[in-house]
Amino acid sequence: MNTQPNNPLHGLTLEKILTRLVEHYGWEGLHRRISINCFSNEPSIKSSLKFLRKTQWARDKVEALYVSTFQ
Repeated sequence: MNTQPNNPLHGLTLEKILTRLVEHYGWEGLHRRISINCFSNEPSIKSSLKFLRKTQWARDKVEALYVSTFQ
């Protein structure tokens, strides 16, 4: 079994990360921290996940915010 004890995101899906951030900050607060249109223009988990899966720089920012917020 390949474990990653030093990776704080190990075992988390992008959907879980995004959902927890939205629960913590709300869409408006999330957009204030990371200025991405999918967080301000009719935001939804589904549309945001679609964008984040295609856009690595945005995904990196979301993951970094998650780590700094919850770790």
